[in-house]
Amino acid sequence: MTPLKNKIIAYVKQRNPDQNEFLQAVEEVVTSVSRVLDRHPEYDDLKILERMIEPERVISFRVCWQDDKGEVQINRGYRVQMNSAIGPYKGGLRFHPSVNVSILKFLAFEQIFKNALTSLPMGGGKGGADFDPKGKSDAEIMRFCYAFMQELYRHIGDFTDVPAGDIGVGSREIGYLFGMYKKLKNEFTGIITGKGEHWGGSVIRPEATGYGLIYFACHMLEANGESLAGKKCLVSGAGNVAQFALEKIIEMGGIPISVSDSSGYLVDKDGIDTEKLDFIKKIKNKKRGRIEEYVDQYPDAEYHETDYNSNPLWNIKADCAFPCATQNEIKEKDAQNLVANGIQLLAEGANMPCTSEAIGVLQESKVLYAPGKCANAGGVAVSGLEMTQNRMGVYWNRDDVDEKLKHIMKNIHEVCLKAAEDYGVPGNYLEGANIFAFLKVAEAMKAQGMV
Repeated sequence: MTPLKNKIIAYVKQRNPDQNEFLQAVEEVVTSVSRVLDRHPEYDDLKILERMIEPERVISFRVCWQDDKGEVQINRGYRVQMNSAIGPYKGGLRFHPSVNVSILKFLAFEQIFKNALTSLPMGGGKGGADFDPKGKSDAEIMRFCYAFMQELYRHIGDFTDVPAGDIGVGSREIGYLFGMYKKLKNEFTGIITGKGEHWGGSVIRPEATGYGLIYFACHMLEANGESLAGKKCLVSGAGNVAQFALEKIIEMGGIPISVSDSSGYLVDKDGIDTEKLDFIKKIKNKKRGRIEEYVDQYPDAEYHETDYNSNPLWNIKADCAFPCATQNEIKEKDAQNLVANGIQLLAEGANMPCTSEAIGVLQESKVLYAPGKCANAGGVAVSGLEMTQNRMGVYWNRDDVDEKLKHIMKNIHEVCLKAAEDYGVPGNYLEGANIFAFLKVAEAMKAQGMV
């Protein structure tokens, strides 16, 4: 490591002890951006990167709500407002027992770069609560969302901070959160994205992350004289991102052969077609069931329970991999298995699903690798388009939004490659994404002074 990189990483570790996810995200960016700082010492003089790493604001609050038995429950709510240099804070809300400050800071830090790549005026933020929606009734989830928004509403606004959904926060939760905000403020404004398309939302928002992921992967393949047609694809997860990634893979002529959830994974070597995907959506979206039910309908498929010591899903022979579940699901051994089985491309649908060691294995093996900050930016891009429609008071149709999404993903692909080329790492999407986004945000911070 260069002395400058060593200095910054030591500084961050000293200020953020035990925040492992956040430190992992920061170290990845510092590694890339040190190339920029070596060429542009003025950014180091102004401590732009150190300021970017420090959140502008971290809000923590108590959320008290009543369960169906009449008992009072207490959760912790958070909003990390990371950087607003190029626009209002933008990033999702996550309801999951694992939520803590480290995870939210990592997600908010990643969001700065992802949002900058979209070319839309959005800063970086993230929030949520250590609340688990699983096993809760609709009434309990509604009461929790109301209690959560009764605190959060003080800190957001359509030109200040615009949250969205994330893990555990889908259309149901967005509706309850927006309803309480509207009640508290007595106004109908676009303060949260992912709304229903009949009450302020945008078409294609549910599909956008999964669709954008596959659009980006197709550009990667095209740049190397390939296409997705006929390629076997591993997909992890079975939620929103995974479902629409599967849908777009099928449309593009690829052959998805896997999905997973927290209980296990299944492999259908005959391929998951449109009919089978509809069945997966029925299991997960309507029944809120487990993916193992798939084999009852399609007995030729194989289901395996989760093994927390290893992930055999990533030891299945395929051409492309799309991790769409959660952070750090692909470890060094998993990456080695993927490489040994001839994987050509890995694009991240989830946020930071590969460990640093896994990324090293993929890049050393010349696998086409795209980090989440560029590959899964389609979701926040369409959220940005929803914000624009709300401010203009218009609704765009499906074709309009899809064309804009395609254009944004193509542009992200191009700027990543150009930045990588300009800084001596041609074809490296990770370096290119970090460098382009850093330069954009750094210039805005430099122009605005010491704020």
